[in-house]
Amino acid sequence: MFDIGVNLTSSQFAKDRDDVMARAQAAGVSGMLLTGTNLHESLQAQQLAKHYPRCWSTAGVHPHDSSSWTQETANTLRQLAEQPEVVAIGECGLDFNRNFSTPEEQERAFTAQLALAAELAMPVFLHCRDAHDRFLTLLDPWLPRLPGAVLHCFTGTLHEAQACLARGIYLGITGWVCDERRGLELRDVVPHIPADRLFVETDAPYLLPRDLSPKPASRRNEPAHLGHILSCVAQLRGEDAQWLSDVTNQNVQTLFGIRL
Repeated sequence: MFDIGVNLTSSQFAKDRDDVMARAQAAGVSGMLLTGTNLHESLQAQQLAKHYPRCWSTAGVHPHDSSSWTQETANTLRQLAEQPEVVAIGECGLDFNRNFSTPEEQERAFTAQLALAAELAMPVFLHCRDAHDRFLTLLDPWLPRLPGAVLHCFTGTLHEAQACLARGIYLGITGWVCDERRGLELRDVVPHIPADRLFVETDAPYLLPRDLSPKPASRRNEPAHLGHILSCVAQLRGEDAQWLSDVTNQNVQTLFGIRL
């Protein structure tokens, strides 16, 4: 199993990061993509990916941090993307749910990162929340120039999923699908995603699956829970979990050029 979304730079992992990684390996996680969400954390994610075996990273600026975007940011990300551990530009996109950065700042940073990914011929690691139409409007002109894209932590509607899939975009599914309150609509969407366009991820330390039993004493999610999410997704799709793991691993190699 490969976890395409791990926020290993989070302060929640500061005290026991080695133990977290050991538990993930013991649970059958064969590799991880460590998420860069701003310039500092992108640099840190690359260093962590270099330190831990079978780890790679992304380099980008999350929409929440878009107000920090400068030309210097772009230049540093360009240099960082030259490192062998960095396999995608992002996390980038739009988040109109909280607007920690203004929509205008978000759109500027998103477009700049799409341009950077096109320049470097790298895939993009995308974020979209409450911004579907505008997100696709900005993304569409760049897709022909990009080698690929994944919309991570997808929680949208079937219509939104189909719009992304029609554009060749991969979808990442998290433990949100295990939530009996918020995840019901996503459970109906998951069977409609072609296996060759699907990823699984924890988005750790966030989105702890609500149906874990026994429930962890902490609300912190870990990559070690990826197998639970994979099993849930496979059950919803009527597929064997090991088969689905093999297919999603192949998707990792296809999109990110990673050799597993």
